[in-house]
Amino acid sequence: MKLRYALATVFFSTAISISTAQAGTLDDVKSKGYLDCGVSTGLAGFSQKNEKGEWSGLDVDVCRGVAAAVLGDASKVKYKPLTAKERFTALQSGEIDILSRNTTWTHTRDTSLGLNFAGTIYYDGTGFMVRKDLGVKSAKELNGAAACIQAGTSTELAIADYFRENNMEFSVVTFDTSDQTRSGFESGRCDFLTSDQSQLYALRIGLKNPSGAIVLPEVISKEPLGPVVRQGDDEWFNIVKWVVNAWIEGEYQGVSSSNAADIRDNGKPGQKRLLGSEGDLGKKLGLSADWAYNIITQVGNYAEAFERNVGKESPLNISRGLNAQWTDGGILYSPAMR
Repeated sequence: MKLRYALATVFFSTAISISTAQAGTLDDVKSKGYLDCGVSTGLAGFSQKNEKGEWSGLDVDVCRGVAAAVLGDASKVKYKPLTAKERFTALQSGEIDILSRNTTWTHTRDTSLGLNFAGTIYYDGTGFMVRKDLGVKSAKELNGAAACIQAGTSTELAIADYFRENNMEFSVVTFDTSDQTRSGFESGRCDFLTSDQSQLYALRIGLKNPSGAIVLPEVISKEPLGPVVRQGDDEWFNIVKWVVNAWIEGEYQGVSSSNAADIRDNGKPGQKRLLGSEGDLGKKLGLSADWAYNIITQVGNYAEAFERNVGKESPLNISRGLNAQWTDGGILYSPAMR
């Protein structure tokens, strides 16, 4: 009995020590004065650097929103370009504070890597891009074809399942980065390129002849994309999770970068609570009362970020689809902000 009690005590103490050691990201970010954000090596609409060295994209805006909420300044972010194979190690090791890199939320990643997914910012699915001259109209015509795939992604398993279920065969040519995958497709090293459908549209506009490639109609998997943090730091997990929710709720409540200042003073109770002029939502997160106000005024609400980066105001021109609010035919939904 004493031995069991002693072992239980050691186990409990060790668990507390591990949890304590992993905690404290909020304090670390405040102390250094900026957020370390892991992004892609370059994917249009999600995380891409221009010739001036400035980053933009939907994933980038997540990190900008976290910086606005925590530091009061959306510009206080240092971006770390990561390949798909590098991304989880960088987060696990503490090299970055948050991973916002078109990353699919899966069971294996959520339960075995010591990581937490903090919500979904884009509902996607695995698709196929082929050259027009291949004459293919459906993915079911790709039996025996070669696939260009970025290594370390969930796409590999999704494609393997699809081909096996349809009694088809394929071969794989893998690459480390999105640019390498696109170049491999363009040079003819494979018959089709497969990735999340949003990425296919982003990769297509980077081809020398975008009109020479088509995206097939099939979407064969569920790929919810969102930011990731380390397990063991619930305070930081809650902050990132509710930054995403505030972003989405801002659109639902009709609060935008252009009207937030007026609504904070003259809006409805729910709007005022979101923006911090009423209630104590910020205090419960360990943040200032204007945390969500800072997100929306500096980054915009979800609709503003979507349209600017991947929607009708961008070269990708992707429709909202599933990423519309639940009231507009989509499945985008924030828990109640109260």
